[in-house]
Amino acid sequence: MHGPSFMKSLFHGVVAEGTIFPYPEPTQSEGDNLHIMMDSVRKFFAANVDSRKIDRDAVLPDDVLRGLKELGLFGLVVPQEYGGVGLSATGYARLIEEVATLDASVAVTLGGHQSIGLKALLLFGTDEQKKKYLPRLATGEHVAAFALTEPGAGSDAAAIQTRAEETPEGDYLLNGSKIWITNGGLADVLTVFARTSSIEEGMKPRITAFLVERAWGVKSGPNEHKLGIRGSSTTEVSFDNVRVPKENVLGEVGRGFKVAMEVLNSGRLGLASGCVGSCKRLIKMAVERCHERKAFGRPIGEFGLIKDKIASMIAECFALESMTYLTTGLVDAKIEDYSIESAICKVYGSEALWRTVNDALQIAAGIGYMQEYPYERLLRDARINLIFEGTNEILRCFIALSGMQGPGKELVEVAKAIREPIKGFGLLSDFAIRKARSALGRERMTRAHPALSRESVILEQYAGDLARSVDKVMRKHGNQIHEMQFTQRRIADMAIDLYAVAACVARTTRAIERRGEEGARREIDLTSVVAAAAEERMKQIAQSFDRNDDELRKAIASKSYADGGYPFDIL
Repeated sequence: MHGPSFMKSLFHGVVAEGTIFPYPEPTQSEGDNLHIMMDSVRKFFAANVDSRKIDRDAVLPDDVLRGLKELGLFGLVVPQEYGGVGLSATGYARLIEEVATLDASVAVTLGGHQSIGLKALLLFGTDEQKKKYLPRLATGEHVAAFALTEPGAGSDAAAIQTRAEETPEGDYLLNGSKIWITNGGLADVLTVFARTSSIEEGMKPRITAFLVERAWGVKSGPNEHKLGIRGSSTTEVSFDNVRVPKENVLGEVGRGFKVAMEVLNSGRLGLASGCVGSCKRLIKMAVERCHERKAFGRPIGEFGLIKDKIASMIAECFALESMTYLTTGLVDAKIEDYSIESAICKVYGSEALWRTVNDALQIAAGIGYMQEYPYERLLRDARINLIFEGTNEILRCFIALSGMQGPGKELVEVAKAIREPIKGFGLLSDFAIRKARSALGRERMTRAHPALSRESVILEQYAGDLARSVDKVMRKHGNQIHEMQFTQRRIADMAIDLYAVAACVARTTRAIERRGEEGARREIDLTSVVAAAAEERMKQIAQSFDRNDDELRKAIASKSYADGGYPFDIL
């Protein structure tokens, strides 16, 4: 499938139905294989993995790591020709979902190895590099890590200070350090990003990706003391004149930023599927607690406010699951660009999980706060997802700015065509037709099931509102839009809700076609809840483009910086 990005089309007000209908499904053979693998994983964890002990000792035992490798879990995404399992994006996400249901530290270790650690090798490696490294990475004989973050360079990759200087022989000497590297203490092979241009050359450094072996002199510090996911290895990694052969450049010299972004686009789907698994576990725990705990002579699950929490948890998990596996299906269909969709899944997933674990602990009440029970550990484990692989604040800016690139470019081209109307006649005509359609009414969907007509109207209406809002803010702010983060957040939040509704409508349409309306009643009800909540949020967002207190909030923050904190004291 070499069509346009669904979300990038939506920023133009176009609902690209052909991209999301029919909702993707794994093949029967892969589904059968996945069930066999998941059954083996569950049995292994039940017999060998003590999550409380892992959390307490802050390490994955050697026998657990060995067992994970024997199960083939370190080679899930590695093609079979290199000794891996060769799962599709959907199959891999489903396995990571299952592992995350069982233990977050293990899920992070596996994800650090293959969602990001060896992913650049898969995407950009030469045949020689793949033949050399992938077989041992597939078996887990070698563990991989992704080394991008530095003390002064997280989401701002341009601030990277680690240097790679070319030698007369054409090799590179690597100097610098990375922090908070997942699998940093375990990794035998690291994807490392370093400057291959001097700092004085300007604000846009040339970043290059390298495949670096620990045996060449890479050093790592002790495991960091963390809030959660304590069993995973998180360390500093340092390089002191580490010599890297020129054959170990990944991709093109100076194009490492592209490598990093492609890897993270893919890795965010593994994170989102892990959030699905954690949400499912927490919902099960919360429902069990609803039966166990009694108040005023009856189970607490009978009370309205508890039912509201359970309904919200299930609806959000359904939306997240629908978005995540729609996106992995797009990856498997070879769609060219899924960067916005994967970022949306990561943002929505991490925040849905945070709300779910908070509500599950609230339903558990006192026992939720006690270390004897798993709630507080699951809450600590969940918090990292809002930071991992791009903070949610940065990703909201990314979603908005990436989505607005197309409409922004269109406005520039239209302005140029107005100055040269004869040459630009075709462009101006197309633009006028789209604007006329927008003014006359919303775009009509044709592939959603009629039972979802209300939800389809919400998607159609707010897709138009998103496009009109983008057009308005682009005209208002021009090339300063990259500084308008309050506006970017509004645009991103509308996009996130629209993708959630679209994924649920596509998935539920498929369910109705398979089982009929009564057979798909649960999916219909959940889609209704998801769409209604999204509509309420989007209605408020649409109004806030024109009526808001953005400047007041900025001023309050600026004054607090001058004050050094909170400025008042009651006495």
